Amino acid sequence: MTEFNSISAVQEDDEIDLAELFFVLRRKIWIIISCGLVGATIALLYTMFLIKPLYQSSSMIYIFSKTTTVTSAIDLQIGKQLTVDFEILGKSRPVLEKVISDLQLDTSYESLLSTISVENPTDSRIIKIAVKNQDPQLACDIANSLAENLAARVAEVTDTTKPSSVEQAVPAIRPISPSKSKNTMMGGMVGVLLAIAVILVMYYSDMSIRSEDDVRKYLGLGTLASVPFEKSISEGHESKSTKKKKAKKKK
Repeated sequence: MTEFNSISAVQEDDEIDLAELFFVLRRKIWIIISCGLVGATIALLYTMFLIKPLYQSSSMIYIFSKTTTVTSAIDLQIGKQLTVDFEILGKSRPVLEKVISDLQLDTSYESLLSTISVENPTDSRIIKIAVKNQDPQLACDIANSLAENLAARVAEVTDTTKPSSVEQAVPAIRPISPSKSKNTMMGGMVGVLLAIAVILVMYYSDMSIRSEDDVRKYLGLGTLASVPFEKSISEGHESKSTKKKKAKKKK
């Protein structure tokens, strides 16, 4: 029975702590909101002025060449297996180094490889080439050059004519990253969480005794009586003592 009562007391204290914690945060709600707004503003300004935008352009080529027939397609195992070959060839060193040479790019094979993607859309016989760059025109030129060199490389490897181009890349008008709205939201959330964390740390580190509940909670003691503090009486006492000091100085 005693153990049950102690467990109930602990649960009751936890409920009181949660309720008290809620009121503590509610009293500081304007600080939390202000920190959220500051965090969102900082994130927005950082995104607008310090992060360089990235643009993406894409081109597409068709797997089958103009001379490919159904029979030769079967012989060459054209299908899903060949699309994988196209993806590998699109990222191969000879193809990318040819792109670097044609466009006279001041970059390396590894750097260019990190900015491109070669993929096959589901249930299609099309290879999509996407290129990201801070310069929208350069991203477009790289995508078109990569598609051209990939098609030439495929024709060379498979000993067929070049695959047909489905779509030429065009310069992007809007950047794909960074997202102002996403970064602003994340900055606001970080500001709110930091404010809550600071408030909770200050609250739990403050061991001041302010009420009878605090005496019971922190000291485990009961109180016999409490004396209320009247601010007006305190202020009147202070004003009287101040007058007496001034009167003594005059004498």
